[in-house]
Formats: sequence, structure tokens, C-alpha cells
Amino acid sequence: MSIRYTERLAEAGIEPSVGSVGDSYDNALAETIIGLFKAEVIKFLGPWKSVGQVEWETLKWVDWYNNTRLHSAIGYVTPNEAEEIFYASLNADEKAA
Repeated sequence: MSIRYTERLAEAGIEPSVGSVGDSYDNALAETIIGLFKAEVIKFLGPWKSVGQVEWETLKWVDWYNNTRLHSAIGYVTPNEAEEIFYASLNADEKAA
């Protein structure tokens, strides 16, 4: 399967994104997010009647994940709020200088 996948990427002119040999960390974040998505949406809300239904639920989940969910590692704020706070602090440092 991986050989066919690699060949198909080459046919399409796509460069595969891979880490170094033996590097297990390059896809860890993506695999974690995909696992959460599958558990929270695909398996929990299925069975699915159409691709459109999956697409709609995916959009809703991504919006929730980025804009509504509170994340303990960043002070129980949303990822978007944490990003806004970060960039505001950069701008404040520039104004102070």
C-alpha cells in the first residue's frame, strides 16, 4: 500500500512530507487531532447518510475546536484567544521600547 501511495504522489507531482528515518514525532500532532476527531465526531455521531453530512459536522467541529473549546494548557482560554493574547503582548513590547 505504501509503495502505491508513494507512486501515486509522484504521478500527481506531490512531494511527500516525511520526517527523518526513525522519526516518530513528525505526525504525532496530526495523528492526535485526527484521533480526537474520529472519536468525537465520526464514531460518536455516525452512521452517516451522506458526504455532505460528514462535511458539515467536520466544519462545525473545526470551528468548535478553534473558537470555543477551552484548553487547560493555555489557561482555559480558546486557542484563538490565546493567539490574540500572544500577539497583543508582542505589540505591547514594541510600544514599550
